[in-house]
Amino acid sequence: MDKVFAVFGLGAFGRQLCATFMSKGASVIAIDNQGELIERIKDEVTHAIQIDSTDEESLDQVPLEDVETAIVAIGDNVEASILTTALLKRKGIPYILSRAISELHMQVLRQIGADEVVNLEIDEGRRIAQRLVAPEIIDRTTLGETLSLAELKVPNGLLGKPLIKLDLRSRYRVSIVIIRRTKLTVDEIGNPTRSEQAVFPTADTVLEEEDILLVVGKTDDIEEFTEL
Repeated sequence: MDKVFAVFGLGAFGRQLCATFMSKGASVIAIDNQGELIERIKDEVTHAIQIDSTDEESLDQVPLEDVETAIVAIGDNVEASILTTALLKRKGIPYILSRAISELHMQVLRQIGADEVVNLEIDEGRRIAQRLVAPEIIDRTTLGETLSLAELKVPNGLLGKPLIKLDLRSRYRVSIVIIRRTKLTVDEIGNPTRSEQAVFPTADTVLEEEDILLVVGKTDDIEEFTEL
């Protein structure tokens, strides 16, 4: 991977981002105004730079020319988060993801040009609530404000029927992307073995009880789909 990421703010969230990017082979520039945090991470990233990212002249010292994505992970200083995001936008960073700690903070970050805004507390609370409301959904990834990609068990009402007859897209407004199918077999000495394969659905595919579906659709439609 040749991607270059810049991470501003080296709290727990920022440090985890740095570690994950590095593990995937990316280059990481880690920035914070606290020397203690820079010392802690300097041997784990490509560059670790101590500056005040709200000061434009200081920010000019950071080699941002190859940065494709900047993450403003500052969570304890709303003013610094907003100013850093605005300065990065002015410098023409292609993609900026900023962390927000409130709805108002989120709105301001969007208005000044953040391409993506996350609120860890709200996002995690929403994820937990969705899991408790719809336990049939194994995992879910949001795609914008209304769409989701979800991994779920086959609703009982769909078992044993070919997809062409179910007409999921028209009737339930969801689409199956892939099916994870588990097969139980017996080896040559009589031991049971379990294997998993990825099935790309066709019109004639019949859903089985142990199947796990990867579906895409509006979040509300997916939740209704699990109740069939």
